[in-house]
Amino acid sequence: MTEKGKKHENFSEWYNQVIEKANLTDKRYPVKGMNIWTPYGWKLMSLIDAETRRLIEKADHQEVKFPLLIPEEEFQKEADHIKGFGDEVYWVSHAGSTKLDVPLLLRPTSETAMYPIFDLWIRSHADLPLKIYQMVNVFRYETKQTRAFMRMREIHFFEAHTCHVTKEDAEAQIKQDLEIMDSLAKKLCMPYLKLKRTDWDKFPGAHYSVGGDALLPTGRLLQIAGIHQYLTNFSEAYDITFEGVDGEHLPVHQTTYGMSERLIGAVVAMHGDDNGVVLPPTIAPIQVRIIPILYGENQELMDYCDKIKNRLSDTRVDIDDREDIRPGSKFFDSEEKGIPIRIDVGNRELENKELTLVRRDTGDKTTIPLSELETALQELMNKMQDEMYQRAKEFLHKNIVEPEDISDIKEEKIYRIGWCGTLRCGEGIEESTDRNLLGTLYEGEEFKGKCLWCDKETDTAAYLCNTH
Repeated sequence: MTEKGKKHENFSEWYNQVIEKANLTDKRYPVKGMNIWTPYGWKLMSLIDAETRRLIEKADHQEVKFPLLIPEEEFQKEADHIKGFGDEVYWVSHAGSTKLDVPLLLRPTSETAMYPIFDLWIRSHADLPLKIYQMVNVFRYETKQTRAFMRMREIHFFEAHTCHVTKEDAEAQIKQDLEIMDSLAKKLCMPYLKLKRTDWDKFPGAHYSVGGDALLPTGRLLQIAGIHQYLTNFSEAYDITFEGVDGEHLPVHQTTYGMSERLIGAVVAMHGDDNGVVLPPTIAPIQVRIIPILYGENQELMDYCDKIKNRLSDTRVDIDDREDIRPGSKFFDSEEKGIPIRIDVGNRELENKELTLVRRDTGDKTTIPLSELETALQELMNKMQDEMYQRAKEFLHKNIVEPEDISDIKEEKIYRIGWCGTLRCGEGIEESTDRNLLGTLYEGEEFKGKCLWCDKETDTAAYLCNTH
């Protein structure tokens, strides 16, 4: 790693370098912001997707796949949605040399693709709740500088959509979505803030939005999830109604829950170090790498490595048996890829029927007898998982500060401030600090203080921070 690529000295340079060295993506595709998923990067994303599927299907959602193209007329039915995404969509106007009768767009998200069909699927209260999800690519014309996984134009995207009889049912769904996010965040070792967005920063067309915001080493927040309460805003526009028990036709109440490949960006940024990526064991494409310490041929040592691998049938494990690479280079390669546990096997280990476990996050080494392999390895991965999460949690909380005055807002931190809740004061705070007022904790919290802008007494604490 070059000096300018040190994580805490030049985050952007460091981030680009570790992504490239780990071979998580290839950015050489000739369309800016549309990168290639490499096998290693796609395996990482697929493991996160698998855990997401497990959690969302446990909550009774069913997977669907909707078409990529959306007719302009359907997109235009929800005015706030158009306003929110209008400048970001990619339009398709021709098929070959033939101009299309109806312009189409590549989905930036799928509300306007799904909701005309929901109108056909839902007839009575017996059809509710409707709970579906899909994992697809979405397209948004990002005008800022693109960055792998964090800010792309073609985005791997998870989106869940639900329809309910009542507002109360929809609110219960929001809480369930946040529980799912909590479980996934633990797997990623990624604590986050659940912030109910300000009215001017909510998702286009939503009644309210909750952002899942993770703190990166830069002191800035990155939104890794969005959960939205629509009430009947979309169902009224798309005429999605159901027949109630008394025969009356009523609009459904809707919610959505979205996440993207930003999850990978957050994991890399939060846990990586100057030697490369550091991946939590639960989502690592390779959880364990066995490295034979060879100098010349040694079939007995290789057989011993095979024996170790065969005993780890429930673990994602490989052997770095490249003959033309020295052990030190193999260690370095394992570090760059973020492989959680390295097993070093040399002549001493072979002789004593033991092996040496090396943690990627701390570098700690432990030598154990072969007989204890499965138990010791699982305990070590569990410990690594817990400690990575706790370190990230401590980092998050120690970077939340309460300024006494607006002039105290200088560093890259999360600022917990008093806010009276008005647009005027919110805009004043954002403009004077050049930061985003990201909202209030979804769960609520006790607070007594004064609005940072107008100095009025308030019981509302809001969170102010720069964002990626």
